[in-house]
Amino acid sequence: MATFNLFNYLEPPNAFYDFEKIYTAHQWAKKQSWITDYLKQYQPDVIAFQEVFSIESLKNLSYEAGYPYFTTVGDPQIIDDFIYKRPVVAIASRYPITQTCGVQHDDALIHALGLNADFGYSRKVLRATIDLPHLGETDCYVVHLKSKRSTIDIAEHNDVTPEKRFIEQLRAQIVGGWGATVQRGSEATLLMSEIITRRESSQNPLIVMGDFNNSLSDGVLGHLLTNRLRFGSVFDSKAYLAKYVLNDAWDLYVKSLANNELDHVDGTRGDETQPTRTPTHYFGANSSVLDYILLSCEFDAGYHNSFYDVVAYSTYDRHLTHPDFETDDQSTDHAVVMVTCGLRS
Repeated sequence: MATFNLFNYLEPPNAFYDFEKIYTAHQWAKKQSWITDYLKQYQPDVIAFQEVFSIESLKNLSYEAGYPYFTTVGDPQIIDDFIYKRPVVAIASRYPITQTCGVQHDDALIHALGLNADFGYSRKVLRATIDLPHLGETDCYVVHLKSKRSTIDIAEHNDVTPEKRFIEQLRAQIVGGWGATVQRGSEATLLMSEIITRRESSQNPLIVMGDFNNSLSDGVLGHLLTNRLRFGSVFDSKAYLAKYVLNDAWDLYVKSLANNELDHVDGTRGDETQPTRTPTHYFGANSSVLDYILLSCEFDAGYHNSFYDVVAYSTYDRHLTHPDFETDDQSTDHAVVMVTCGLRS
């Protein structure tokens, strides 16, 4: 399973966000080729895509790469006839997709959280139910949570002093940055609530993949990996928690290494006992992990009824750390994360 932020996947002559941002025919061909080469080399069985503008183009590319099943929800927004914004997420699979829907949120929770009645996900969350080997119907969620980009736009004024302009920018960064954090955290909270509700009713295994635009170790999204009940009996916690919590695939992989002494795979750095997680995004001199694959207990070998074990974890980042302009200039600004799960012996 892989999660793949495509970075402005829009077929020319359409433009993304601004009328000047249009791929040339040559650039678009290189971008298509780069994506296809990754899929052919690593051959994930299920791929979650983010930043999709050209849905039919990606569907055709996926089909030609060996993925007969493809789905998405919603459409990107079009302004001024050919300028696009608000891309969507999608998923491609070698196995049948039996159901597709956009995840809705609970209006009562919107009110409880003190959010506006018209609150919505910045990008629609996709839930695709896929008939996976040995597991059967599995609910796969694709997310692209709100970025850290400020929610406040600064108007251009030619008649203000440099200090005044600086103050406006500083205030926008502080207030707008917090606005983005509130949006992102609220999206994750509402999604997790819906995941729990769906799990109770369907009993399907869970996979959540995508660009979270935040580290899961940050308190803003930390509740996605809740593994204890603060109030309640110890018996209830042990009996039910494992069924409803999510596990970071990286953590399951590290646990698998410790238990089985598996060899290193691409994407890990460090000694055999303490592999180091590779960043998936770089901004200036800073790096972070923004792209995740979260799994339910059916993929945790420590759970007595699990089917699978996470046996490999790959972070494809060569285009970020050692780019070749001729090959990588139309790639993506994120690493591609892939996990491999093997049946428990």
